[in-house]
Amino acid sequence: MNDPQTATGFAHFLAQSDAVGKTLLAILVLMSVLSWALIAIKGLTQLIRRRRSDQFLKFFWDARSLEEVGNEISTHGARDPFSHLTAHAMHAQSHHAKYGAAKLSEAGTAQDFVTRTIKKVLDEETTRLENGLTTLATIGATAPFVGLFGTVWGVYHALLAIGMSGAGTLDKVAGPVGEALIMTGIGLAVAIPAVVAYNAITRSNRVLNARLDAFAFELLTFLSMGQTMKPGAAAPASDNSSNVRGLRTAG
Repeated sequence: MNDPQTATGFAHFLAQSDAVGKTLLAILVLMSVLSWALIAIKGLTQLIRRRRSDQFLKFFWDARSLEEVGNEISTHGARDPFSHLTAHAMHAQSHHAKYGAAKLSEAGTAQDFVTRTIKKVLDEETTRLENGLTTLATIGATAPFVGLFGTVWGVYHALLAIGMSGAGTLDKVAGPVGEALIMTGIGLAVAIPAVVAYNAITRSNRVLNARLDAFAFELLTFLSMGQTMKPGAAAPASDNSSNVRGLRTAG
């Protein structure tokens, strides 16, 4: 049986911790719960979004007309970024054709109005994709330092207790100091999954944004000219090409 004076372990460390140490541990636990909740939600959302996007794109390119696409969206709703983009672009075109430039936000040609609408939707989708990523990045960046601060605080109090007891032997020092290092380990255990998930989700979002940009170019070309760009074909000799390529940066 261990001597109560030399007992070590996480439970002993927790029992000996003061309010600051327990608060830091509670913060790390909260960070871990929040991080794993975001990982689960974002991961599941991405799987569903990818499946729905693939289904819509297959239907879109197999459709015989824009009316068929519009009817599909009206029936089942815009449940993915591509159908959301298509619905807004088609509505913008029909609205401008029916009412013209009735407001300042609708000024310009129909193509200008559709281009601005597509840019707005792309920005909205980018913002939606990035929701929660700031929290993951913050947890990944700060959790190790919270754990390190807990370790420093624990070592400080352990050394104070050892100094007051007058027992400076290795067995009296190693136990409390080793217990304090647990906080650093907890901080790393919280930060590593958050960093890995952040990188994975960011890459997935970057791929989806690239697909959305390419689809936006095809969609605007289709709405403006009534046909899609054939693979490998050059862009039409109009302002359409430059307008689409600048969708995310144009004002």
